[in-house]
Amino acid sequence: MTEQHTPRSLIVSLYGAYGRGPDNAPLPVAELIRLLGVLGVDAPSVRSSVSRLKRRGLLEPRRTAEGAAGYALSADARQLLDDGDRRIYSAGAAKLSDGWVLAVFSVPEAERHKRHLLRSRLGRLGFGTAAPGVWIAPAALYDETRHTLRRLRLDPYVDLFRGDHLGFAPTARTVGRWWDLAAIAERHEEFLDRHEPVLRRWSSSGGSAEEAYQDYLPALDSWRRLPYADPGLPAELLPEGWPGGRSAAVFGALHARLRDAGAEFVNRPR
Repeated sequence: MTEQHTPRSLIVSLYGAYGRGPDNAPLPVAELIRLLGVLGVDAPSVRSSVSRLKRRGLLEPRRTAEGAAGYALSADARQLLDDGDRRIYSAGAAKLSDGWVLAVFSVPEAERHKRHLLRSRLGRLGFGTAAPGVWIAPAALYDETRHTLRRLRLDPYVDLFRGDHLGFAPTARTVGRWWDLAAIAERHEEFLDRHEPVLRRWSSSGGSAEEAYQDYLPALDSWRRLPYADPGLPAELLPEGWPGGRSAAVFGALHARLRDAGAEFVNRPR
C-alpha cells in the first residue's frame, strides 16, 4: 500500500524539522511552495493547507526581513512541537517503576461534544482505556497531557492522578486490554517496510542534499505519528519480538544521517 502524506501534515513536519529558529523567523510562502513541491505537493494545496493551519491557530502571517509574505509558528504550535520532540526523539521506553498517569473526566450532558473531543485527544496522546471515563498512560506523558488539555481548554473537565497498578491481573496481561498492541505492532512493521530500505540505500550509496531532504521529511512525517499510537510502554510489558525498538532505531539512524544534510537543501539561497 502506498503511504499517504497530506500537505498539512508535511507542513507541520517541515516546521518541526527546519522552521524553529531562535527568532521564530517566518518561512516565506514561496519557500513553502518550493520545499513541498519537490515532494510532489502543488502550490494550491500548499496555500490551502497553510490557510487551515492558520485558522487552527498554529501558523501566524508575518513578513520576512526582506518584506516577503510568510508564516511563523504560533506560541501554541511551538509548545506542541516542543512536546512532540520528547516523543519523536525519545531515548527509549518508559520504566515500569515510573508508574502511570490517570486521566479521569466528567463532562456535563449540555457539553457532551467536549466528551468526544476529550476521548479523541487522550487517544491521540497515547492513552489507553482502563475503564469508562478512566484513561491511562505512562507517567512520562504527564507534562504533555497537561499542556495539551490546557491549550484546548479541556482541563476543567479532567483530573490527573499518578500511581501504580496493584492488580489483580498481572500488568503485562492487563495492558493488552488497555491498548490494541497488535495494531500498534502492525504500524511499526509498516514503517519498517517503507523506510528500512531507504536507510539501507543511504548506507550503501549516499546522495545529494535534495535527496536527503526528500527522504528525510516523509520519514519524519511517518514516524512522528508512531510515538503517539505507541505510548512507549515498559519493555517488560510488551510481547516478545516487539518491533518498536527496531523501528525507533531505523528512524534514529535516518535522522542522524539525513536531517542536517537535508537542511543544506532547505537553506540553499535562491
